[in-house]
Amino acid sequence: MIAYRITLEKWAHSLAGSGYPARWNSKGRYVIYTAESRALACLENLAHRSGEGLDHLFCIIELHLPGPASLQAVDPLSLPENWYHPDTYPFCQAIGDAWIDKKESLLLRVPSSIIPDEYNILINPAHPGFKNVSIRDVKPFRFDRRLK
Repeated sequence: MIAYRITLEKWAHSLAGSGYPARWNSKGRYVIYTAESRALACLENLAHRSGEGLDHLFCIIELHLPGPASLQAVDPLSLPENWYHPDTYPFCQAIGDAWIDKKESLLLRVPSSIIPDEYNILINPAHPGFKNVSIRDVKPFRFDRRLK
């Protein structure tokens, strides 16, 4: 399985979660966010950076992930109708935090809140299978200046 991540150049060769709170994890919970496509990785960065710092040096990382046996998925139909709104973060974070704690799977496939029917893949660095995640390729990445 392949997944993509766009990050600042200085972190491009490091597979580590920041512990910052996000949609699927609360503060202090380490998880690595990736996307199933380069385009979604770009859009996720745009949404979360709000146009700030897009002129910095970035890289796009292509990751090799273990096969589907390591994957658990969140069914979008099991989520509340407005799950993608920021005020539902606690609901989504509870799902992600439980997944992190249980360590039943290395990967969690979650729906993108930006584009329907697109998915992000979360990686749990505390899972024993994390040793099987590898960086396949790292390339410079620049955000088109028209994007804000």
